Amino acid sequence: MTAFRILLQRAFVMLAAAGLAVPLIAPANAAGQGASPDAAALGRGINILGYDGIWEGYHNAPFRPENLAAIRRAGFSHVRINFFGFRHMDSGNILDDAVLRRLDAVIEQVLASRLVPILDEHDTDLCQRDVAECGVKLKAFWRQIASRYAGKYPALVFEILNEPGGNMTSAEWNELLGDCLAIIRGTNPKRNVVVAILNTEELPIDQLALPAGDRNLIVTFHYYLPLQFTHQGAPWSPTFSKIGPLRWGSAEDLAKASADFDKIRSWSEKEKRPIYLGEFGVYERAPAESRATYLSFMARRAERNGWAWAYWQFDHDFAAFDGARQRWKTDILRAIIPPVR
Repeated sequence: MTAFRILLQRAFVMLAAAGLAVPLIAPANAAGQGASPDAAALGRGINILGYDGIWEGYHNAPFRPENLAAIRRAGFSHVRINFFGFRHMDSGNILDDAVLRRLDAVIEQVLASRLVPILDEHDTDLCQRDVAECGVKLKAFWRQIASRYAGKYPALVFEILNEPGGNMTSAEWNELLGDCLAIIRGTNPKRNVVVAILNTEELPIDQLALPAGDRNLIVTFHYYLPLQFTHQGAPWSPTFSKIGPLRWGSAEDLAKASADFDKIRSWSEKEKRPIYLGEFGVYERAPAESRATYLSFMARRAERNGWAWAYWQFDHDFAAFDGARQRWKTDILRAIIPPVR
């Protein structure tokens, strides 16, 4: 989601693990041996805590621990924890220990709620703007996190970076991804790790390079297309704040989204790599019926393809949950998780 704001204005199941990482980065189409983790076991998820004051000491922190129980009861299986690690580093890129203890507590609460936690490093802004500085900070982040959680919380999934893109090319991302993965595998050889494709509208999944022998990888992409629909009325964009109402659900709309998903599915089947739709959503100014149609289409199509997914997001904007009233927004929840009959 963070990168799409740049374009506009500017997640208790242990997954199957097999195989060891190798340091050599090879084109993804060289992969083929060994088992992949069952990404579909992640099931349905939701993004949490990206913009919550919990990390700053619980000031302006609307998310409550009991919300995790509500998430589980609603039918979700995992949460994607959006963590801006760079904000909590000192000048030497050392993470604040108090913030790390808060992260420990969040992970433990998620696990106690029988949800799978995905720890997503979410500093998209810097990484899309300054590739060199991003590389230094991202590798420092994963050295500390991988060491801290080595041998702990085996159900915890790492996600190396949210939405690489912007000024970062596929070649630069593949190199940085390889460096970070090597750091993680030094202490977490079998942990499941989410790796993103470059975040552009072209969905360049065929440019992703992965270690051929590492079968504990889950490939992720985000989907908010078309932006004119999903971000209509977004107040942070001088352009899109003035757009709407726009509707979605025509034969042409369905065909375009289907073609995009088919591109990802074809690559996944060829490379035998699991897929995770890590974000999708529609801003609240969109017509409610079209919003529900869009959300339902994305969730059902992902499930039909055997992919896990995570809605963007629990609270704040694009919210599926009303924090003030402590209740779900039923139109959104029913669209992404239909009632059981």
